[in-house]
Amino acid sequence: MSRDEQLKERWDLIVQRLSNQFADGDTLDLDAIIYLIGIQELGQLDRKFKKDHKLDLMHIAICRLLEPYGYYKFDYFDDDGWPHYITKEELPNLKAGEQSVLMKEAIVNYFLEAEFIN
Repeated sequence: MSRDEQLKERWDLIVQRLSNQFADGDTLDLDAIIYLIGIQELGQLDRKFKKDHKLDLMHIAICRLLEPYGYYKFDYFDDDGWPHYITKEELPNLKAGEQSVLMKEAIVNYFLEAEFIN
């Protein structure tokens, strides 16, 4: 199986499992999955978030997802328990499709590491 086929298969499995668990069968999109990862990384699962915090949660997720690629490094938790990252390397200018593939690959790796999929 090619790398692209394996990525697509794993991505589809993640979308299916998370959609069933969090969206009553509706299909979650990439942004929704990034948001869920942000909540997971913050560790405040039972809290309701305002719109401003939703963007912050997505930022946390993106930093966490791209940390293994060398773009970000965890720095510290603030007094409210929010993780902070420092930028190690600027992200390259990618086309929208390339950004999507990078994020999907990072998400697949995140869920492989968490043993949510294999």
